[in-house]
Formats: sequence, C-alpha cells, structure tokens
Amino acid sequence: MSEIKGKVWNFGDNIDTDVIIPGRYLRTFDEKELAVHVLEGERADFTKGVQKGDIILAGDNFGCGSSRVQAAVAIKAAGVDVIIAKSFARIFYRNAINIGLPVVVADIEADDGDIVSVDLERGIIVNETKNIEVEFQAFEEFMINILSDGGLVKHYLKEKEFEKLVNCPVILLNGAAVYDFEK
Repeated sequence: MSEIKGKVWNFGDNIDTDVIIPGRYLRTFDEKELAVHVLEGERADFTKGVQKGDIILAGDNFGCGSSRVQAAVAIKAAGVDVIIAKSFARIFYRNAINIGLPVVVADIEADDGDIVSVDLERGIIVNETKNIEVEFQAFEEFMINILSDGGLVKHYLKEKEFEKLVNCPVILLNGAAVYDFEK
C-alpha cells in the first residue's frame, strides 16, 4: 500500500462533492453504480476511461461542498488508487481516509496520461514521464495501517479481532486451538 503508481487524470480547483457524484445518484448504496457516474459532469472521458490504479491530480479545495461520503466511495470504486491535490476540503479528506482511499496534499506538474508514482511512507511523488520529483509530508505508520486495512472501520475490526485472539482463553481440542470468545 505504501507505493502507488498509475496514470494521471487532471482536474481543476473547487471540485465539489456534487460534481464528484451528483445527488440524483445517491439513491443507491451500490458502489459499482456510483462508480459509473463519478465525475461524469466534469469530464465524461474520465467516467468512460478511468481504470484500476489511476490517479486524480487536482488543484485547491478538492471535495468541497456537502459531506457525502459517497463522493470518496465513488472515486475509489471507479478504480482510483490515490488523489493528489493542492488542498482538500477537511471532511472529504477524512471520508477518503476512512474508506481507505489515500489523499495526498502536494503540488506536482503532470499532464493527463503521465505516469506518476507516490510513496506514502517516504513522502515522495515522482512524475516518471517528465522526471519530476516532489516531496510531501509522509504518512505516519498508523495511517498506512488504516489505508492498508481498507479504511478505518476495517482497521478497527481487524484490531478488535487481534485483541480477542490475544486476550481470550485458548482451549486445545484434538490438538487444535479453539478460542473461547465468550469469556
């Protein structure tokens, strides 16, 4: 999870959540259905051409507007592996991390289709097409863990499951460990 590499899609400033996923599509919780309509009003070619591993590169205030978590969900479901922007709306930033979508505050020059790699642990972005490198504030280990686990809820459940294994009594039954979660 710490290193991501993909093709860039450029967006401008103030891309709001209503543009990311219009309200008329919020009647569903189906991530695939949301992904079909992501950013369609901003760039129809994005909706049709985005692929797993692609990267969104944006200007200031990405994700402004309403607090709908479906905006981040739609982007992730479409296949985007990371969003790089000069700045993010605070609640969009939190929503993205909470669902396991990395969001990086940085400014790097890249054109549509350029190949960019992002190292979250080292805090380095490289535009491999143009041979440009920029630094950003590296992600702390706990953030990498949350993202690697697929988001905050999945991370919490994984941690709770580990805690159960560590703290629960173990019974040996025919040589196999059986965990007594009720005690």
